[in-house]
Amino acid sequence: MEKPTPAILPEERAPEGDQPCQRCELGGHGSRFIWGEGNPAAPLFVVLDNPGAREDKAGAPFLCGTRETMQKAAYEAGLKPESLYVSYLLKCRPRRAYDKERARATCIPFLWGQLEAKGPTLVMGLGNVVCRSLFGDEEAAVKELRGRVHQVRDYRVITSYHPLAVRRRPVLYRYFLQDWEFAAALLEQTGMAR
Repeated sequence: MEKPTPAILPEERAPEGDQPCQRCELGGHGSRFIWGEGNPAAPLFVVLDNPGAREDKAGAPFLCGTRETMQKAAYEAGLKPESLYVSYLLKCRPRRAYDKERARATCIPFLWGQLEAKGPTLVMGLGNVVCRSLFGDEEAAVKELRGRVHQVRDYRVITSYHPLAVRRRPVLYRYFLQDWEFAAALLEQTGMAR
């Protein structure tokens, strides 16, 4: 079977009334609101800090480096596109300075609501910002958290580096791939097809 190549995943629309960017200053940044993308019923729920760019300057859809790096590692680890759902701590891409703590505090309840609604088998937090929000600990760091399963609320959570950190420091890719292989192995143990 041929391995999938990174691609733009289909977007999921937010439930009616859930528009967190109307509740914080990011709503005025001119970014699109993105609830999540991929398969909403996927066993693996991946959390990034924000949606990043999904369109070029002309408005044409494109696959940003974050998504490309993330999907490349997931697929190399043997995960199929349909086993992934990607969501964000912030539902809009910041385009200028903003009150980070306030925006994260405004948006985290929406993420918890998504997790409750979807009930994934495994949650994978990418990057220190996401880990700090998920764990409720401003000192949380991927470097110390990765390689283990953590129980956060009612969810099994693993962590890894942010894909942009991996692109900036290619030496991290082998660890990033190990974390995706760990995710694939955990899903395999629970009987979830890859």
